[in-house]
Amino acid sequence: MNNKLRYIGLMSGTSADGIDLALVEFDGEQQQQANGANLLASYYQAYDNNTQQKIMTLYNASANEIDRAGSLDMELAQQFAQAVTKFLQQENLAAADITAIGCHGQTIRHRPVKNQQITTPFTLQIGCLQTLALLTGIRVVGDFRTKDIALGGQGAPLVPAFHQAIFGSTEKDVFVVNIGGIANITFLPSNAPHKTIGFDTGPGNALMDYWFAQHQSGRYDANGQWANSGNICHNLLQAMLSDPYFAQPAPKSTGREYFNTQWLAQFTDKSTLPPADIQATLTALTAESITQEIEQLSTKSDVYLCGGGIENDYLVSLLNQKLTKHSIVNTHTKNINSDSLEAMAFAWLALAFDKKIYGNIPAVTGASKPAVLGISAQP
Repeated sequence: MNNKLRYIGLMSGTSADGIDLALVEFDGEQQQQANGANLLASYYQAYDNNTQQKIMTLYNASANEIDRAGSLDMELAQQFAQAVTKFLQQENLAAADITAIGCHGQTIRHRPVKNQQITTPFTLQIGCLQTLALLTGIRVVGDFRTKDIALGGQGAPLVPAFHQAIFGSTEKDVFVVNIGGIANITFLPSNAPHKTIGFDTGPGNALMDYWFAQHQSGRYDANGQWANSGNICHNLLQAMLSDPYFAQPAPKSTGREYFNTQWLAQFTDKSTLPPADIQATLTALTAESITQEIEQLSTKSDVYLCGGGIENDYLVSLLNQKLTKHSIVNTHTKNINSDSLEAMAFAWLALAFDKKIYGNIPAVTGASKPAVLGISAQP
Protein backbone atom coordinates (compact mmCIF):
# COMPACT_ATOMS: atom_id res chain seq x y z
CA MET A 1 0.00 0.00 0.00
CA ASN A 2 1.44 3.38 -1.07
CA ASN A 3 1.23 5.75 1.88
CA LYS A 4 3.19 8.60 0.28
CA LEU A 5 1.82 12.14 0.32
CA ARG A 6 3.13 14.89 -1.94
CA TYR A 7 2.98 18.54 -0.91
CA ILE A 8 4.35 21.67 -2.52
CA GLY A 9 5.91 24.23 -0.18
CA LEU A 10 5.89 27.80 -1.48
CA MET A 11 7.98 30.51 0.11
CA SER A 12 8.67 34.19 -0.63
CA GLY A 13 10.99 35.71 1.93
CA THR A 14 11.88 39.14 3.26
CA SER A 15 14.51 39.66 0.56
CA ALA A 16 11.60 39.79 -1.91
CA ASP A 17 13.80 38.38 -4.66
CA GLY A 18 11.53 35.58 -5.85
CA ILE A 19 9.49 32.45 -5.20
CA ASP A 20 10.98 29.21 -3.88
CA LEU A 21 9.04 25.96 -4.41
CA ALA A 22 9.79 22.53 -3.02
CA LEU A 23 8.04 19.27 -3.84
CA VAL A 24 8.18 17.13 -0.72
CA GLU A 25 7.06 13.54 -0.36
CA PHE A 26 6.14 12.45 3.15
CA ASP A 27 6.12 8.93 4.46
CA GLY A 28 2.70 8.53 6.03
CA GLU A 29 4.16 6.21 8.66
CA GLN A 30 6.60 8.85 9.90
CA GLN A 31 4.75 12.12 9.34
CA GLN A 32 4.32 12.84 13.06
CA GLN A 33 8.08 13.28 13.36
CA ALA A 34 8.50 14.85 9.88
CA ASN A 35 11.65 12.78 9.36
CA GLY A 36 9.93 10.97 6.54
CA ALA A 37 10.27 14.13 4.43
CA ASN A 38 11.94 13.60 1.05
CA LEU A 39 12.72 16.52 -1.25
CA LEU A 40 11.81 15.37 -4.75
CA ALA A 41 12.39 18.57 -6.71
CA SER A 42 12.71 22.33 -6.36
CA TYR A 43 12.10 25.42 -8.45
CA TYR A 44 12.83 29.13 -8.28
CA GLN A 45 11.06 31.98 -10.05
CA ALA A 46 12.61 35.43 -9.66
CA TYR A 47 10.53 38.56 -9.25
CA ASP A 48 11.09 41.27 -11.80
CA ASN A 49 12.27 44.64 -10.50
CA ASN A 50 8.76 46.10 -10.62
CA THR A 51 7.28 43.35 -8.43
CA GLN A 52 10.14 43.56 -5.96
CA GLN A 53 9.68 47.32 -5.70
CA LYS A 54 5.93 46.96 -5.14
CA ILE A 55 6.60 44.55 -2.26
CA MET A 56 9.32 46.61 -0.63
CA THR A 57 7.33 49.86 -0.69
CA LEU A 58 4.74 48.14 1.53
CA TYR A 59 7.19 47.33 4.32
CA ASN A 60 6.50 50.70 5.90
CA ALA A 61 3.58 53.13 5.96
CA SER A 62 3.14 55.01 2.70
CA ALA A 63 0.49 56.69 0.55
CA ASN A 64 -2.42 54.64 -0.82
CA GLU A 65 -1.01 51.51 0.78
CA ILE A 66 -4.31 49.67 1.31
CA ASP A 67 -5.21 49.84 -2.38
CA ARG A 68 -1.68 48.86 -3.38
CA ALA A 69 -1.57 45.97 -0.90
CA GLY A 70 -4.96 44.69 -2.01
CA SER A 71 -3.97 44.75 -5.66
CA LEU A 72 -0.61 43.11 -4.95
CA ASP A 73 -2.35 40.42 -2.91
CA MET A 74 -4.05 39.23 -6.09
CA GLU A 75 -1.07 39.84 -8.34
CA LEU A 76 1.28 37.77 -6.18
CA ALA A 77 -1.26 34.92 -6.08
CA GLN A 78 -1.21 34.94 -9.86
CA GLN A 79 2.59 34.83 -9.90
CA PHE A 80 2.57 32.02 -7.32
CA ALA A 81 0.16 30.11 -9.56
CA GLN A 82 2.37 30.66 -12.60
CA ALA A 83 5.35 29.30 -10.70
CA VAL A 84 3.39 26.22 -9.56
CA THR A 85 2.14 25.57 -13.11
CA LYS A 86 5.64 25.83 -14.60
CA PHE A 87 6.99 23.63 -11.82
CA LEU A 88 4.41 20.92 -12.46
CA GLN A 89 5.19 21.04 -16.18
CA GLN A 90 8.89 20.74 -15.39
CA GLU A 91 8.25 17.63 -13.29
CA ASN A 92 5.62 16.19 -15.66
CA LEU A 93 3.03 16.21 -12.88
CA ALA A 94 -0.68 17.06 -12.75
CA ALA A 95 -2.56 19.00 -10.09
CA ALA A 96 -4.15 15.73 -8.96
CA ASP A 97 -0.69 14.43 -7.99
CA ILE A 98 -0.37 17.07 -5.25
CA THR A 99 -2.16 16.73 -1.91
CA ALA A 100 -1.91 20.45 -1.13
CA ILE A 101 0.22 23.56 -1.41
CA GLY A 102 1.64 25.01 1.80
CA CYS A 103 1.90 28.74 1.02
CA HIS A 104 3.69 31.13 3.34
CA GLY A 105 2.79 34.19 1.28
CA GLN A 106 4.77 37.42 1.23
CA THR A 107 5.20 39.22 4.54
CA ILE A 108 4.68 42.96 4.17
CA ARG A 109 4.24 43.86 7.85
CA HIS A 110 5.29 42.01 10.99
CA ARG A 111 4.36 43.85 14.18
CA PRO A 112 4.48 41.21 16.92
CA VAL A 113 4.99 43.54 19.91
CA LYS A 114 2.88 46.35 21.34
CA ASN A 115 4.28 49.85 21.24
CA GLN A 116 2.97 53.42 21.09
CA GLN A 117 1.72 52.94 17.53
CA ILE A 118 0.77 49.23 17.65
CA THR A 119 -1.83 48.61 20.36
CA THR A 120 -2.63 45.09 19.13
CA PRO A 121 0.18 42.97 17.61
CA PHE A 122 -0.35 41.52 14.13
CA THR A 123 1.43 39.99 11.17
CA LEU A 124 0.38 40.33 7.55
CA GLN A 125 1.23 38.10 4.60
CA ILE A 126 -0.27 38.62 1.13
CA GLY A 127 -0.77 36.36 -1.88
CA CYS A 128 -4.47 35.41 -1.96
CA LEU A 129 -4.87 31.75 -1.01
CA GLN A 130 -8.24 31.36 -2.71
CA THR A 131 -6.96 32.80 -5.97
CA LEU A 132 -3.96 30.47 -5.85
CA ALA A 133 -6.22 27.46 -5.24
CA LEU A 134 -8.56 28.36 -8.10
CA LEU A 135 -5.78 29.04 -10.60
CA THR A 136 -3.85 25.84 -9.82
CA GLY A 137 -6.75 23.49 -9.07
CA ILE A 138 -4.90 22.44 -5.89
CA ARG A 139 -6.03 22.92 -2.29
CA VAL A 140 -3.94 25.56 -0.53
CA VAL A 141 -3.06 25.73 3.17
CA GLY A 142 -1.75 29.07 4.40
CA ASP A 143 -2.13 31.92 6.89
CA PHE A 144 0.09 29.96 9.27
CA ARG A 145 1.14 32.82 11.53
CA THR A 146 -2.14 34.42 12.58
CA LYS A 147 -3.29 31.78 15.07
CA ASP A 148 0.01 31.92 16.94
CA ILE A 149 -0.39 35.71 17.20
CA ALA A 150 -3.94 35.20 18.51
CA LEU A 151 -2.49 32.92 21.19
CA GLY A 152 -0.15 35.67 22.37
CA GLY A 153 2.83 34.53 20.32
CA GLN A 154 4.89 36.44 17.80
CA GLY A 155 3.87 34.25 14.87
CA ALA A 156 7.52 33.59 14.15
CA PRO A 157 9.67 31.74 13.65
CA LEU A 158 7.62 28.70 12.63
CA VAL A 159 10.30 26.51 11.06
CA PRO A 160 11.94 25.23 14.31
CA ALA A 161 9.39 22.40 14.67
CA PHE A 162 10.47 21.14 11.24
CA HIS A 163 14.15 21.70 12.00
CA GLN A 164 13.80 19.72 15.21
CA ALA A 165 12.68 16.63 13.31
CA ILE A 166 15.23 16.93 10.52
CA PHE A 167 18.39 18.08 12.29
CA GLY A 168 18.00 17.17 15.97
CA SER A 169 20.82 15.08 17.44
CA THR A 170 21.20 13.20 20.71
CA GLU A 171 24.99 13.49 20.50
CA LYS A 172 25.61 17.21 20.11
CA ASP A 173 23.95 20.60 20.07
CA VAL A 174 22.73 21.73 16.66
CA PHE A 175 21.92 25.13 15.20
CA VAL A 176 20.09 25.82 11.95
CA VAL A 177 20.88 29.33 10.73
CA ASN A 178 18.72 30.74 7.95
CA ILE A 179 20.16 33.88 6.40
CA GLY A 180 17.46 35.55 4.34
CA GLY A 181 16.58 39.24 4.40
CA ILE A 182 16.40 38.74 8.17
CA ALA A 183 18.52 36.05 9.83
CA ASN A 184 17.02 33.52 12.22
CA ILE A 185 18.35 30.57 14.17
CA THR A 186 16.93 27.40 15.61
CA PHE A 187 18.74 25.88 18.61
CA LEU A 188 18.35 22.13 19.08
CA PRO A 189 20.08 21.05 22.30
CA SER A 190 21.17 17.42 22.45
CA ASN A 191 18.83 15.10 24.36
CA ALA A 192 16.43 17.95 25.06
CA PRO A 193 13.96 18.51 22.22
CA HIS A 194 11.54 20.20 24.62
CA LYS A 195 14.08 22.98 25.02
CA THR A 196 14.17 23.82 21.33
CA ILE A 197 14.17 27.57 20.79
CA GLY A 198 14.36 29.80 17.75
CA PHE A 199 14.30 33.51 17.00
CA ASP A 200 15.38 36.24 14.60
CA THR A 201 18.95 37.38 15.28
CA GLY A 202 18.62 40.60 13.27
CA PRO A 203 19.55 41.68 9.73
CA GLY A 204 20.53 39.01 7.26
CA ASN A 205 20.90 40.20 3.67
CA ALA A 206 18.39 43.07 3.75
CA LEU A 207 20.67 45.96 4.69
CA MET A 208 23.58 44.63 2.64
CA ASP A 209 21.34 44.34 -0.44
CA TYR A 210 19.97 47.85 0.05
CA TRP A 211 23.39 49.44 0.49
CA PHE A 212 24.81 47.59 -2.49
CA ALA A 213 21.93 48.68 -4.73
CA GLN A 214 22.49 52.31 -3.70
CA HIS A 215 26.19 52.30 -4.64
CA GLN A 216 26.72 49.53 -7.17
CA SER A 217 24.89 47.95 -10.09
CA GLY A 218 22.60 45.03 -9.29
CA ARG A 219 20.41 43.70 -6.48
CA TYR A 220 23.06 42.12 -4.25
CA ASP A 221 26.78 41.82 -3.54
CA ALA A 222 27.64 38.62 -5.44
CA ASN A 223 29.87 36.40 -3.28
CA GLY A 224 30.42 39.40 -0.99
CA GLN A 225 33.16 40.66 -3.33
CA TRP A 226 32.43 44.35 -2.78
CA ALA A 227 32.28 43.93 1.00
CA ASN A 228 35.56 42.02 0.89
CA SER A 229 37.18 44.97 -0.87
CA GLY A 230 36.40 47.19 2.10
CA ASN A 231 37.46 47.26 5.76
CA ILE A 232 35.26 46.59 8.77
CA CYS A 233 34.83 49.69 10.93
CA HIS A 234 34.68 48.27 14.44
CA ASN A 235 33.41 51.50 16.00
CA LEU A 236 30.49 51.54 13.57
CA LEU A 237 29.90 47.84 14.15
CA GLN A 238 29.69 48.31 17.91
CA ALA A 239 27.35 51.28 17.49
CA MET A 240 25.02 49.13 15.39
CA LEU A 241 25.21 46.23 17.86
CA SER A 242 24.17 48.59 20.68
CA ASP A 243 20.63 48.55 19.29
CA PRO A 244 18.37 47.14 22.04
CA TYR A 245 17.03 44.38 19.78
CA PHE A 246 20.31 42.46 19.92
CA ALA A 247 20.25 42.29 23.73
CA GLN A 248 16.54 41.44 23.90
CA PRO A 249 15.90 37.90 25.17
CA ALA A 250 13.93 35.37 23.16
CA PRO A 251 11.21 34.92 22.13
CA LYS A 252 11.74 37.70 19.64
CA SER A 253 11.18 38.33 15.95
CA THR A 254 11.73 41.26 13.66
CA GLY A 255 11.61 42.30 10.02
CA ARG A 256 12.45 44.91 7.44
CA GLU A 257 9.94 47.27 9.00
CA TYR A 258 12.49 47.64 11.85
CA PHE A 259 15.89 46.99 10.26
CA ASN A 260 15.20 49.28 7.33
CA THR A 261 16.68 52.23 5.48
CA GLN A 262 15.75 54.62 8.29
CA TRP A 263 17.54 52.39 10.81
CA LEU A 264 20.63 52.34 8.63
CA ALA A 265 20.54 56.07 7.94
CA GLN A 266 21.15 56.93 11.60
CA PHE A 267 24.62 55.38 11.22
CA THR A 268 25.48 56.36 7.65
CA ASP A 269 24.03 59.81 6.93
CA LYS A 270 26.97 61.63 8.53
CA SER A 271 29.56 58.95 7.93
CA THR A 272 32.73 59.74 5.98
CA LEU A 273 33.58 56.07 5.51
CA PRO A 274 33.97 54.72 1.97
CA PRO A 275 30.78 52.88 0.93
CA ALA A 276 32.70 49.59 0.63
CA ASP A 277 33.73 49.88 4.29
CA ILE A 278 30.11 50.28 5.32
CA GLN A 279 29.23 47.20 3.23
CA ALA A 280 31.97 45.25 4.98
CA THR A 281 30.66 46.43 8.34
CA LEU A 282 27.07 45.46 7.50
CA THR A 283 28.31 41.99 6.57
CA ALA A 284 30.14 41.82 9.88
CA LEU A 285 26.94 42.93 11.65
CA THR A 286 25.08 39.91 10.28
CA ALA A 287 27.94 37.57 11.18
CA GLU A 288 28.49 39.02 14.67
CA SER A 289 24.80 39.08 15.66
CA ILE A 290 24.48 35.42 14.65
CA THR A 291 27.71 34.46 16.40
CA GLN A 292 26.82 36.18 19.67
CA GLU A 293 23.56 34.27 19.96
CA ILE A 294 25.15 30.91 19.14
CA GLU A 295 27.97 31.33 21.65
CA GLN A 296 25.55 32.35 24.40
CA LEU A 297 23.60 29.12 23.92
CA SER A 298 26.30 26.53 23.31
CA THR A 299 30.06 26.12 23.56
CA LYS A 300 30.32 23.46 20.83
CA SER A 301 27.84 22.49 18.14
CA ASP A 302 27.09 21.69 14.53
CA VAL A 303 25.85 24.75 12.65
CA TYR A 304 23.81 24.21 9.49
CA LEU A 305 23.66 27.28 7.25
CA CYS A 306 20.86 27.86 4.77
CA GLY A 307 19.18 30.70 2.89
CA GLY A 308 20.48 33.10 0.28
CA GLY A 309 23.20 34.43 2.59
CA ILE A 310 25.27 31.29 2.24
CA GLU A 311 26.08 32.39 -1.33
CA ASN A 312 27.99 35.32 0.21
CA ASP A 313 31.48 33.86 0.53
CA TYR A 314 32.72 36.80 2.58
CA LEU A 315 29.91 36.42 5.10
CA VAL A 316 30.50 32.68 5.42
CA SER A 317 34.22 33.28 5.90
CA LEU A 318 33.47 35.71 8.76
CA LEU A 319 31.22 33.10 10.40
CA ASN A 320 33.97 30.50 10.08
CA GLN A 321 36.47 32.89 11.66
CA LYS A 322 34.17 33.64 14.58
CA LEU A 323 32.71 30.17 15.25
CA THR A 324 36.03 28.42 15.72
CA LYS A 325 34.69 26.06 18.41
CA HIS A 326 31.72 25.06 16.26
CA SER A 327 31.49 23.04 13.06
CA ILE A 328 29.75 24.65 10.09
CA VAL A 329 27.99 21.82 8.27
CA ASN A 330 26.38 21.79 4.84
CA THR A 331 22.72 20.77 4.76
CA HIS A 332 23.59 18.48 1.84
CA THR A 333 24.86 16.02 4.46
CA LYS A 334 21.15 15.52 5.25
CA ASN A 335 20.30 15.26 1.54
CA ILE A 336 18.65 18.69 1.70
CA ASN A 337 19.32 21.55 -0.68
CA SER A 338 19.82 24.55 1.61
CA ASP A 339 17.96 26.81 -0.85
CA SER A 340 14.87 24.60 -0.47
CA LEU A 341 14.84 24.14 3.29
CA GLU A 342 12.39 26.90 4.15
CA ALA A 343 9.99 25.96 1.34
CA MET A 344 10.16 22.37 2.63
CA ALA A 345 9.13 23.61 6.06
CA PHE A 346 5.93 25.12 4.69
CA ALA A 347 5.13 21.92 2.83
CA TRP A 348 5.43 20.21 6.22
CA LEU A 349 3.24 22.83 7.89
CA ALA A 350 0.52 22.04 5.32
CA LEU A 351 0.88 18.35 6.19
CA ALA A 352 0.77 19.26 9.90
CA PHE A 353 -2.50 21.14 9.31
CA ASP A 354 -4.03 18.13 7.56
CA LYS A 355 -2.86 15.67 10.23
CA LYS A 356 -3.72 17.91 13.20
CA ILE A 357 -0.07 18.17 14.22
CA TYR A 358 1.03 21.21 16.24
CA GLY A 359 2.93 23.62 13.99
CA ASN A 360 4.31 26.01 16.58
CA ILE A 361 6.57 25.68 19.61
CA PRO A 362 5.44 28.02 22.43
CA ALA A 363 8.99 28.34 23.77
CA VAL A 364 9.96 29.73 20.38
CA THR A 365 7.07 32.05 19.55
CA GLY A 366 5.80 32.90 23.03
CA ALA A 367 2.31 31.54 22.35
CA SER A 368 0.23 30.41 25.33
CA LYS A 369 -0.08 26.88 23.92
CA PRO A 370 0.83 24.76 20.89
CA ALA A 371 -1.68 24.78 18.06
CA VAL A 372 -2.54 23.44 14.63
CA LEU A 373 -1.81 26.38 12.35
CA GLY A 374 -3.35 27.55 9.11
CA ILE A 375 -6.52 27.73 7.05
CA SER A 376 -7.46 25.82 3.90
CA ALA A 377 -8.64 27.23 0.56
CA GLN A 378 -10.40 24.87 -1.82
CA PRO A 379 -10.11 25.10 -5.62
